[in-house]
Amino acid sequence: MITILNYGLGNLNSVANMIRHIGGQCKIASCPDELLSADKIILPGVGSFDAGMTALKATGLQEALYEKVIVQQTPILGICLGMQLMTERSEEGNLPGLGWLLGEVKRFAISESQKLSVKVPHMGWNRLTVTRPNSLLSVEEECRFYFVHSYHVVCSEADTIARSRHGYDFVAAFAHQNIFGVQFHPEKSHRFGMKLLKNFMEI
Repeated sequence: MITILNYGLGNLNSVANMIRHIGGQCKIASCPDELLSADKIILPGVGSFDAGMTALKATGLQEALYEKVIVQQTPILGICLGMQLMTERSEEGNLPGLGWLLGEVKRFAISESQKLSVKVPHMGWNRLTVTRPNSLLSVEEECRFYFVHSYHVVCSEADTIARSRHGYDFVAAFAHQNIFGVQFHPEKSHRFGMKLLKNFMEI
């Protein structure tokens, strides 16, 4: 059973519909007690970094997530803002992140010469380059996903599993033990997103 976290900032129904479409079982949880039975967790998210951290703390989900993810090592997938919240900090806000991954979130720094052709936010389909073998993305297969974001994660190469390019290369996905994050939206990425979510289900 995949538990999708509802903390007020995410495309919950879109994620749930795609999981069910590929034959998975899922539920939407909005309180800590509902996390207890989770075999896997998805942390979706759209919006600002501080709003996300404030909501996780106010609902008690931050402490429950620590128990499930860090102590019990339950697999978790962060999507877009959900991925960013897993890091230590963001240029977008002042609050500390969950701190599960050594890294931070930065706004796209597009040069003056690129500003006419490279827009922020980065919106639309983009190709991925998978940088090392991992459980979510195949090194051999073509990968294209749908992005909507103005900020991106900066983390170590050891944790990076895929990159994309918008003005310059940026981290599109990371993996650290049981913790996975993707900057794109698999729930909006058709067959590519279905494959990724199926892979997460099978971890």
